Amino acid sequence: MVNLTIDGKKVQVAEGTNLIDAAESAGIHIPNLCYLKGMKGIGACRMCLVEIEGMKAPMIGCTTRVKEGMAVTTKTEKIEEVRKFVIDLILSMHPLDCMTCTKAGVCNLQNYAYEFEIKESSFTRKKFGFAVDEANPFIKRDPDYCILCGRCIRVCKDQGTNVLEFMGRGVGSKVSTANDLPLQESGCTFCGSCVDVCPVNALLEADRWKKGREWDYDSVKSVCLLCGNGCDIKVSTKDGRIMKINAGAASGSTERYICAYGRFGYDCIEVDTRVTSPMKRINGELKETTWDDALGIVANALKQAGKDAGFISTAGVLNEDALTLKKLASDVVKTKNVDSTASLYGDADTLISGSADLETADVFVLVDLNPSQWERVLPAIDAVVRRRVNAGAKLVVINSSEPKIASIAAVNLIENEAEALRSLAKALMDKGLSADKKLASAVSGASVSEAVEKAASLMMDAKNPVILSSPAMYPAAANIALLKGAVVSVPVESNAKGVVMMGLITEGKSYKEMTSGGMDLLYAIGEVPLNKRPHSDFLVVQNSHMTELAKQADVVLPSAAYLEADGTIVDYLGRLRHVCKAVEPAGDSKMHREIFAGIAKAMGKDMKEVKESEVKKLTKVKPKVSFSPFERKEGFDVKADEMIESINASVINGSRLLWLREPARVTA
Repeated sequence: MVNLTIDGKKVQVAEGTNLIDAAESAGIHIPNLCYLKGMKGIGACRMCLVEIEGMKAPMIGCTTRVKEGMAVTTKTEKIEEVRKFVIDLILSMHPLDCMTCTKAGVCNLQNYAYEFEIKESSFTRKKFGFAVDEANPFIKRDPDYCILCGRCIRVCKDQGTNVLEFMGRGVGSKVSTANDLPLQESGCTFCGSCVDVCPVNALLEADRWKKGREWDYDSVKSVCLLCGNGCDIKVSTKDGRIMKINAGAASGSTERYICAYGRFGYDCIEVDTRVTSPMKRINGELKETTWDDALGIVANALKQAGKDAGFISTAGVLNEDALTLKKLASDVVKTKNVDSTASLYGDADTLISGSADLETADVFVLVDLNPSQWERVLPAIDAVVRRRVNAGAKLVVINSSEPKIASIAAVNLIENEAEALRSLAKALMDKGLSADKKLASAVSGASVSEAVEKAASLMMDAKNPVILSSPAMYPAAANIALLKGAVVSVPVESNAKGVVMMGLITEGKSYKEMTSGGMDLLYAIGEVPLNKRPHSDFLVVQNSHMTELAKQADVVLPSAAYLEADGTIVDYLGRLRHVCKAVEPAGDSKMHREIFAGIAKAMGKDMKEVKESEVKKLTKVKPKVSFSPFERKEGFDVKADEMIESINASVINGSRLLWLREPARVTA
């Protein structure tokens, strides 16, 4: 720790901290336009100049590191004069339409102009008339508003997408794509990270115009449930409707990222395919009915089916929903046939794994994973790993194919994953790491290639190596963690670990067995990857959208969408996360657990509401990592990209996200 004084305040911060962050820890704001917390300062805007005792000239706050005994002054007449000059100069090249500008109130330039009392620039006004890039339905780029801070370029490079760059020189330069192409032709993933960091109106959500100003919004922090990453999001609402979604992780976090699905998929809530009233089949057609009628029909059907009834659910439901479903099946219906989609790619042993700290990881080992921002398959993992690699971490990829992320790997092992892990364990043990007899015996005959030797050396030198594995390869990958590092199983769905902890695991018939047909009653909850009705006497579908499966159901129960419910999940890192409701459920739709409780009541039993304390108790169970054979766990050959596409079909097909796959048709 380093002790210094800032504006007369005694401050103690970690060695290596820059002056902007050091001042912030003491509640002192050093003005800046180009700095991004968590990234190396570049000193481009000159707004963060400070005076340091003993130095002849002012120093740049974002690039200057703290030193023991340093005395810093953040405001002097000279420094304020420089800052006012910078803002004055920028305003001479910036549209002064603050009264109608969408970013009014959260525009850094506007705030500093207010602080320095600049109404009009004292310099000659300049207007460049750059073309606006707005041919896509997600992000609008207006270079005339750009202040050339470079934030968007840096965040785009930091996460490895590398779409934006400066073009031209001097005051006439601008931020653009390669060959000045529109975003949709540049390789842009439309994650919107650039929108989050833009301090002015140069980058904005394409549909924001006249959807309200920042001070009109109510905001809530929640978690995205559209894939296994479970990213933090900030949801802004107005008049009971969602207006926009931004990344919600703390500034400076390596996890401050959301993909196009998480940022723009919220419009699926209001599409025509939403189910907002219960429906029952009458003379071959689904007709709207009342909740009492629908619940009564389902209750009677469950009574008749009894132990021959089966429940299948997505692994994206909340913990409270999963636990209530488990109790409905076991305590009320008296059936063991309850399972989730998590069983398609994992089980209790492969999903409930330990936690890891990605923020401090200095070596990543990706086993049988293909995270991709471009394909939106576990995209946040792709972004986090690329950011850490850009910060100096090393990447080892172990995959029988060659994923795109392998292009930044220090070691790329394109071979059978199980054999590669066995060789890696042997190399680590040859370097002096001890193991039990079972592990030592299993690797005794393994050969060690030059690439495996390099991977082992990287792990040996690492302070915090983290192994991220597919559930199918987790038991084998966990053997490496017995020697060194932390290991995490990465599922496809947001709450796969949670639903397993809540008990939605195969006890009777499995998900595959139930969907193969032969059930007296099949009850499907959420967006299960099933389009054709399995052979069953009675089918209940409980979902927020009229899916292909729902169209074939005998009863359809309208559930709240993913931004209309609250509760908890357990993310892929094993953390208990709170999901907060952003808007009320549409129409007469209800949260999953409310529907389950209603069915139980119709069957003559009252179910107590699941409390968070009950959920927490179930999530405290931590599995012991022990030796497993070096092999792929059988039965788990689901492709992550196909699974995510199938599970999110309603979100994708019901919103502008369809444009990502079929831009020409959607635009037309």
